[in-house]
Parts: sequence; structure tokens; C-alpha cells
Amino acid sequence: MHSRSAPGSATATVSTTERFDSGRLLIQSRWDIFCSVVDNYGDVGVAWRLARQLTSEHGIAVRLFVDDLRALSRMVSGMAPGIDPAEDEREIQGVQLRRWAGARDAAAPDDVADAVIEAFGCGLPMRYVDAMARHARPPAWIILEYLSAESWVETHHGLPSPHPSLPLERHFFFPGFTPATGGLLREHGLFARRDAFRSDPAARAEFWRALGVARPLPCATVVSLFCYPDAPLPPLLDAWADGDEPVVCVVPEGVAAGALDRWTEGQVPHPGQSISRGRLVVAGIPFLAQDDYDRLLWASDINFVRGEDSFVRAQWAARPMVWNTYAQSGNAHALKQDAFLARYMDGLAPEAAAALGSFSRAWNDAGLGIGALSPALARARSALDEHAQTWARALAGQADLASALVKFVSDRV
Repeated sequence: MHSRSAPGSATATVSTTERFDSGRLLIQSRWDIFCSVVDNYGDVGVAWRLARQLTSEHGIAVRLFVDDLRALSRMVSGMAPGIDPAEDEREIQGVQLRRWAGARDAAAPDDVADAVIEAFGCGLPMRYVDAMARHARPPAWIILEYLSAESWVETHHGLPSPHPSLPLERHFFFPGFTPATGGLLREHGLFARRDAFRSDPAARAEFWRALGVARPLPCATVVSLFCYPDAPLPPLLDAWADGDEPVVCVVPEGVAAGALDRWTEGQVPHPGQSISRGRLVVAGIPFLAQDDYDRLLWASDINFVRGEDSFVRAQWAARPMVWNTYAQSGNAHALKQDAFLARYMDGLAPEAAAALGSFSRAWNDAGLGIGALSPALARARSALDEHAQTWARALAGQADLASALVKFVSDRV
């Protein structure tokens, strides 16, 4: 694989590996993905998963530009030795990692790729954009948008947007839940790996042992917790502690630390430690790399997730889930939540739908009555579990995001 010729050269030609398949040109080339870390994990988590899949499944050479390598290090490494934040370049799992400093980054490369992904409207370095414009055949420029279940996404997906001052055209690419969108990130063989893990008691036991968590009793409800700091956690923990059924709440290090500090009166369990109150055990675990976090979702009975990356992975886990939306101005996050719930709960039994809808809205709106709503959610778990499996199978019938992106770019080359 080779990059394009240097900017400003006499002949700026494409030199990629090309082949024809059924009359359609397919390109194996180099792609660049730019990402700014916004909420610490969601944005860079999506960008990293996409980069890995483009490399491993589509044979594309990928450079991933991130402005916070420390946040990326936690997603990639988890408990293992991480990326040195002082390093500006590194290759991991076939992906070339690069540090960048935003739109005014004077050190940005000018050897542009064959396709450029601007993740979540982060902007591109002007030096890089100028280099794109100098090519006789500018690269495909894709603005990867945030995930939403709102209906307007379908009509905006794929729309072009000319650059205001340069001979370049961008295209908006929206992930989503219908064939009229770009789909969701889903690696090949994900369901097979999930089901193999769940059917292997020894693998599950070893997973809990590695996390320093006593293997949960079969009668206990295992909850994985990943939420924003303002989630109404203390009243929910009180409800679980005072409930009739045992609950094991597994919390990665650093998640909801303030709320846990208040609830435990300064005794927040560190990784490998736990604290018990009534029928509840809160177990601390290390912050996990993405693959290990997937296993946590698979091993749990109900998953509390946040943002975008863990939100999608919980759906592939096919377990009941509660989504903590990222707060936005104008109450936009509530609109996103309602749009998703309306789509997700279609076909769900009315009582289970009412329990999930009421609990989810309380979880995202100051937690009013969250403790009183918890028993209804627990009673609905069987129906929610069956529905989650049906939902995951239906979504998997659509093209995955990476494959949809590759087709979108190749159709325009």
C-alpha cells in the first residue's frame, strides 16, 4: 500500500492497491481518522473500534489522530501497561496512533490519506485541509456524526456539504438503527465470541477471578455500572440494599466516584475490594480495556451504560440495559433518549415497557422516584432479557458501520 504523491508535486496521482469485482472498483488504501476526546471515553472509544475494524477486517492502513493519548490508553490497555502519553507516534494492533493538537496544529501531516474521517465534527488541521485541496483527486472526506435514533437522521445521512472556500466536498455519515442510516459498529464474529463466553463456566469464573470479584451467587442479580457523575446513584443503591433480592453492583475504577464516596461515607471500594450493605454488594474493579469491558457486559444481568460506545456494546450484549445520556443544551439529550426508547420498546410487553421507560427517564432527570421504580424494573427483567436478544438479532441483520463506510467511500471513488 502506498500513499498519494507529495502535495505540490507535478503529478498528484492515486497509488493505491486496486482491483475490480463485479464491475465495481474496490480500493484498499490508507485512511486517516481524526478524533478529539470530549467525554473521556465515548468519542475516542468509537474512533478506536472503527480504526481497529477497518484494519483487521478490510485491510485498510489506518492512522488515528487523537488529542488525548492518555484517554485512548485506558480504552486500549485497561489493566495492561498503557500508551506513554509523551509519545507522539505509536502502532498498536496494526493502527498507527498519532497525537494532534486541533485545527491549528502546525505539525499536522500534509501527506493526506485516500479517505479522511472527521469524527463527531472535531474539525481538521488547516494545514491538512489545504493539502487535501491541492490534490488533483481530493480524498473522500466523511464527517462521522453522533448516534441518534431520531427520524431526521435518515434524511440527512450521506448528504454532501461543499467546503465554504476550498474545492472540497464533505459527506455527513450518521450511525443509526435502520437500513437508511450507517448502522452500528459490530465486528465480525462478535455474537459467536459472546455466546462462547457465556456458555463456558470456567471462562466466566476466570474472568471474575482476574477482576478480583468473588464469583456472584446464581441467585444474585449482577449489575455493571457505567454512568456520568450526576446520575442519581445513591437512592438507587439504597433501593438495592433494602430490596428482597441480592444484587452485586460492579463498578470500574473512577466511575461515579463522588456519588459512591457519599454513599459509602468515604469507603469507596478500590479494585479487588467490595462493600456490603443489606442485600447489596458494591464491587470495585479496574478500568477495563474495550474487549474486557465487552466481557463484563456479557457476564452481567443488567447493564447501566452511558454515552455512545458502551451504549452500543450493551445492545450487542443482548441484556437489559439502562442508558445514561450525555447532557446537552436545549434538552437535546432527552429527545435522543425518547427517540431511542420509542424505537427500542416497540414490541415490548406494555408492563415491561412502562417499567423501562419510567426508570430510564428518572435516571436521566434528577432521579425523582428512582428507588420506588427499581422493583418494577426488576420484575420486568425476564421480558426485558428476551426483548434484548430479539433486538440484537434484528440489528445484526443490517450492515455494520465500518462496512457501510467502506462501501460509501468506494462508491464515490
